[in-house]
Amino acid sequence: MKIVKLNSKQFDLFTENHRYRNYYQTSMYSNVMSKFGYKTQYLGVVNENNSLIGAALILYRTIFMKYKIAYAPRGFLFNYENKQKVYELTEQLKKVLGKSGFMLLRIDPYIPLTVRDANGAIMNFNNMGNTIIENIKDAGFKYKGKNLYFETEKPRWEALITLQKNAEEIFAKLDKRTRNKIRKATNSGIIVSRDKSQGITNLFKFIEQRDKKPLSFYQEMVKQFSENIDIYYAKIKTETFLINSRRNYEKEQEYNDELAEKIQNMELNDPDRNTYINKKIQSDKSITSYKANLLKATELLKQKPDGITIAGAMVIRYDNAAYIFVEGINETYSNLNAGYLLKWQMINDYIQEGFKYINLNAIVGEFEKKNKYSGLNEVKLGFNSTVTEYIGEFDIVLNKFAYNLYEKMNKRS
Repeated sequence: MKIVKLNSKQFDLFTENHRYRNYYQTSMYSNVMSKFGYKTQYLGVVNENNSLIGAALILYRTIFMKYKIAYAPRGFLFNYENKQKVYELTEQLKKVLGKSGFMLLRIDPYIPLTVRDANGAIMNFNNMGNTIIENIKDAGFKYKGKNLYFETEKPRWEALITLQKNAEEIFAKLDKRTRNKIRKATNSGIIVSRDKSQGITNLFKFIEQRDKKPLSFYQEMVKQFSENIDIYYAKIKTETFLINSRRNYEKEQEYNDELAEKIQNMELNDPDRNTYINKKIQSDKSITSYKANLLKATELLKQKPDGITIAGAMVIRYDNAAYIFVEGINETYSNLNAGYLLKWQMINDYIQEGFKYINLNAIVGEFEKKNKYSGLNEVKLGFNSTVTEYIGEFDIVLNKFAYNLYEKMNKRS
């Protein structure tokens, strides 16, 4: 076994037929990253018959003196089930990259460990998953653990919506709260559409505060992935928003008055009185929300009579699936649930186009305890999603002297 350099055509030809292919391991993604501070290499793994049995895109930067840190996004496309081959691969990587000034290599193979339902219960598992983890560890990589939250580079947990059924059947199996939020968004006058011009300026406004990447990064993604990119936007039709906000407010006010009258006419010891009081409290909250929407809608119609875009998403089409690469929303209008309607429109569109699933991107692996990411999970798992847990990140030090020196220098600073 030996490591060789590949050109982009050789690399893409190998990766497009691999079991664990992914859009991060493509020349398109390489072209993007090369514009933003990374140098790139395509590495191939050949056996004794000179047949290509593995490959990876390597991204790297010189960060300390002449030494470099490398990352293979979603790992080498390689058979990690064979311990001896993993050993041989690791030794070759140490030899080739170590002599070329690399001091660390990080991988996060796109290999599923478990498939779970929306509640976190295991539905299926990779019976070679733990063997693969142990093989990589035994070869000298440091395993960064089964992180329930976020790892350094890519998500270890992702939510998927399977599109084998028609839209009506999918809708019926959504979480009740999700169905209600989709209806609420529709009733608020929100419409969702794909931007045929692939414009991302509005989308960037929704993500720039939480994403360190510049606008030019997303422009380059559109350029490189070209026809494989969809840009979705959710827009409020302000006139419809005002009409529906007024109707909802008036309807809730009428219901609230009925509850108040029933409570007033009830005996103090009536067993149903507390039930109606609780309904009245919930109705009071709804009235406050609807009144706020009515005021907002009135002002918005004056300022934006043609409507306003409030949410968006960039989707990558790859291997007969749709991957939400990034999404964002104008937090001023977060209570209108535009993000839910965006995903619902994607479901309808991609069913018609014969896609197998929609990858909703990252969630966290904590399904039981409340945490600061519980809202993220709720938004995505409410679509009756299945969850893929991947094997996670591994690091290997290729030049111990340089890396130890680098670590000492960092600690001093």
